[in-house]
Amino acid sequence: METLLVRLKPHDPRRGHLLRRYTYRGIKFQEERGWYRVEKSVADYLRDVRQTPGDEHAPLAFDVCTPEEAQALDAREKEATVTRKAATDDIKLSAARTEGAVTTEDLPEAVMASEAPKGKGGRKARRG
Repeated sequence: METLLVRLKPHDPRRGHLLRRYTYRGIKFQEERGWYRVEKSVADYLRDVRQTPGDEHAPLAFDVCTPEEAQALDAREKEATVTRKAATDDIKLSAARTEGAVTTEDLPEAVMASEAPKGKGGRKARRG
C-alpha cells in the first residue's frame, strides 16, 4: 500500500491559510500536529481541498508530499525562520556603493528650501 505525508498548511491569514482543523474519512487533521501519513487515495483527495470550500481561487489547504519532499520542506521552513544573525555567525560584508549613490548632500539647495513648512502656524483657515 502506497502512502504519502499530508499536513494542513501553517496558519497564515495574510496568505489566506485560515484552516486549523479539517476532518476527512474519520481522520482529524490539526495544523499544530504537523505531518500525517495517509493512504494515497486520501492524499489524492486532500491535494484538491481549498482553504475556502467552493472557491476555486482560494489557496490549497494541504501540503501533500513524499517523505523526501516533506523533509526538504521542513528544512526550508526551518532555514527561513532564522532571520536574525548573531555576532558569532559567518556574516558576509555588506559593501557600500561607490558610484551612483545619491545622498541628501547631493540635492540642490532649492529643493531643501521648498520642503520648509508653508503658511501661518500650520493651522487650517477658519470657515465662515
